[in-house]
Amino acid sequence: MAEAVQPEQAGVASELRTSCAPLQIQEKANGAPRKPHPRRPNYNEIHAKPLPLDVFALPAFIPHNPISIVRLAIALISQSLWPPKSHSMIHKAYYSPETQSIHVTDPASIRALWENGFWGKGSLSRSEPQWLVAEKRRRGAQASKTSTEVTQSRREERKQFKLERARAQRDAIEHQLRQEGKIALDATVHELVENGTGEMKGVVADEEDVKSSTIDATSADKTLSREENDTDVVLEIDILDLEHLQLTPEEAFFLTYVLGVLDVVTVKEDDLDRPSNQYPAWYLLRLYCAHALSPSEDPHQEKTLTHLSTAYNASKGATLVGSALSCVPSIEPDNPFLLKYVVYHHFRSLGWVVRPGIKFAVDYLLYIRGPAFTHAEFAIMIIPSYSASYWTEPFNGKTTSRGADKERRDWWWFHRVNRVQTQVMKTLMLVYVEVSAPWDTNATEKEGFKVDIGSVLKKYAVREFVFKRWSPSRNRD
Repeated sequence: MAEAVQPEQAGVASELRTSCAPLQIQEKANGAPRKPHPRRPNYNEIHAKPLPLDVFALPAFIPHNPISIVRLAIALISQSLWPPKSHSMIHKAYYSPETQSIHVTDPASIRALWENGFWGKGSLSRSEPQWLVAEKRRRGAQASKTSTEVTQSRREERKQFKLERARAQRDAIEHQLRQEGKIALDATVHELVENGTGEMKGVVADEEDVKSSTIDATSADKTLSREENDTDVVLEIDILDLEHLQLTPEEAFFLTYVLGVLDVVTVKEDDLDRPSNQYPAWYLLRLYCAHALSPSEDPHQEKTLTHLSTAYNASKGATLVGSALSCVPSIEPDNPFLLKYVVYHHFRSLGWVVRPGIKFAVDYLLYIRGPAFTHAEFAIMIIPSYSASYWTEPFNGKTTSRGADKERRDWWWFHRVNRVQTQVMKTLMLVYVEVSAPWDTNATEKEGFKVDIGSVLKKYAVREFVFKRWSPSRNRD
């Protein structure tokens, strides 16, 4: 008899599964209304400007409309006579040799750089500088939720919703089965499943999940009622903002050399006793290249930095001292900073938002608009390519070339990198940078010490290769 009832019960369960699937629970388990969700920030308005610049576009030119020609002429004349100011604010930062990053401490500059292009990261935050907001919430002061807290609350709400939906489906199934006389009035579906109806297991939630949903709903109601009964008290707490914005050398150099909106000074902004001078872009290039080398690559790094600082101080005078320039190290064409900046400059110029990719074991991550809108689409791995004649020809009577040992990459290295990107749903892009022959050959002379950055960047070329792992079970086209 039990075997004859099982198919019928399975049919009822399938019908109830279909009817209960679109069920949306708008109330809690005890009938109390849900607390309204806080409105999300308007990221389209906050991050409206892709760069920390003010752009003044000309009116559209319509050939068949003569009025558009007049408007265009008026705009050209007015902007020629009274040129608008694109740099409304010049940000200041200082270089930290300990962290090998550039620090921005002004709160207005921090918000402007993050909101207009997603530059840098908070020193005490994962990405966006939100330590002060989180600290105010922790101490009881009123403040908006951080993005990390919003993400965690959404996960908890989704979990609670699934538990409540499972309980509602179970109640609906029990009510339907009682009306049809298939279970007793005091019986539950859980007992029916234990008696051998295996088809119901995929529909009904476990009793433990339902009990936990009831407990969570009760505790949530108590919390909500306690929040409603409490009076709104605004705590005025004076909290010192200990967070600053950290810029990578590539980001800071792009802001200084290309956009001209960042000045890297010699001392901290809050050190008013010492005068601060702005570093020129050519010296920043030498400084970043010197710090990019590891101690194994440059055992005398401290002496190198001392000689570089001495030569820079001597260059401020009318004549350069020969002894100061004699110890200045030359920049290798495959310097790590140069290779990373060439790739960063390439993708930033194309409109991508480039972020560090150390979290996923790559050099960079590419976002279409920024981390506030979408996840990163591409993961960038930089590979230097020594295809110039200087690197391929034998030297000093040897059979091997200069770049033979530098181009070696084993298959296991590539497989590990691609495996990580596959797990995080990102497309791996191999970016080959064509390394030129040595160009900093006269660094010990006055003319060669001040680097012509434009001519140096023209010596490098970038090639992109997108790689995807082909799987027969997933890629059938």
